[in-house]
Amino acid sequence: MRRPLLRQSIQTAFPDISDHEASQLIAIGEVRAYPPDTVLCREGNIEDTFYLILEGEVLVSKIINQIREHPVKPLQAGDFFGEYALIHDAPRTATVITSQPTTVLEIRRADFNQLLKQSASMSIAMVRHVSRRLQENDQMAIEDLRLKAGELATAYQRLAEMEYARREFLTSVAHELRTPLTSASGFLQLIQLGILQGDELNSGLITIEENLQRIVVLVNDILFLQEMDLILQAPKRMDVCAMVAENVEALRGPAQKQNVYLTLDISPHTPLLMGDRDSLERGLKAILENAIKFSPDGGDVEVAVGQNEEEVWIKVQDHGVGIAEDVKPHIFNRFFHLDRIGDHVFGGLGLGLAIAHQVVQQHEGRITVESEPGRGSTFTVWLKKSPEE
Repeated sequence: MRRPLLRQSIQTAFPDISDHEASQLIAIGEVRAYPPDTVLCREGNIEDTFYLILEGEVLVSKIINQIREHPVKPLQAGDFFGEYALIHDAPRTATVITSQPTTVLEIRRADFNQLLKQSASMSIAMVRHVSRRLQENDQMAIEDLRLKAGELATAYQRLAEMEYARREFLTSVAHELRTPLTSASGFLQLIQLGILQGDELNSGLITIEENLQRIVVLVNDILFLQEMDLILQAPKRMDVCAMVAENVEALRGPAQKQNVYLTLDISPHTPLLMGDRDSLERGLKAILENAIKFSPDGGDVEVAVGQNEEEVWIKVQDHGVGIAEDVKPHIFNRFFHLDRIGDHVFGGLGLGLAIAHQVVQQHEGRITVESEPGRGSTFTVWLKKSPEE
């Protein structure tokens, strides 16, 4: 690069220095050209080089929360960086990478210090501009700290919410286990004492069986959700329509006890899918049971199966209590549970929707929810068609 252009670049960066002083800086510096994506300085490293950009562009970035780089700003011809290295041994405060072919003038600290001893005016001019840049960097650091503080506050809030949900979940587990265990234990004691005879004995045994079944279902749900990543079977061709129909029929009786009536509408020519039938069936059953449970005043739960060009969908629509807008984002969380909506109190741990969501995600599908408080909810499972379909 020609000397006049070098001098012009230096005086653009440091307007107060003379032509002679600019020539002195050129004399102690080294002009170097770098290709794109070259790291000129790395955040955290202790280095001793000052850079003045003559041609090209570099990108400055900072690491946020030790996991990702946050772009700060680009620097172009006439800008300089690495000025803190001229003062003392301190870690770089940012990473600088070339974004295009870039030419720089590099000046080492030892050479720079020797030159400053020879020129008081240059010392004043350089210190003034370096100080200004350090002040700008301080503002960037303050903004960085604000960003980190905001992210830390968000993370802390999320952690606090998760801890609260975990405690509530453990409380619910204890309650859900204690109730059937107490009931079963009480009837067993009556049987052991010979107090129950005849029809009462049979009724007591049925009650014990029902309560033990509640415990088994609860424990299986917890284990299934915990170990789901390990137990998903190899996908096989499966008939989604048959799976939906079987589950609807299996739940008609329990639903009618709550004055809930299941309807089923299956679109013809729905293709077979690749998947793990057992886990998908468990997820679908959880959605159906959820629709029945949250229809405390009875009514219809409408189940439908259809397709579009790329997906098969399963829709479950109830006309129950619905879901508030602020609650909707949390319904698939593992520890989230609604025990009361309006005047209605609901039992259970709320694991069903978490299981359904996890199963559908493992099949590279999705679940959408539409709901209005007091008017019911519609859950739709979307599953990708097999490539051959």
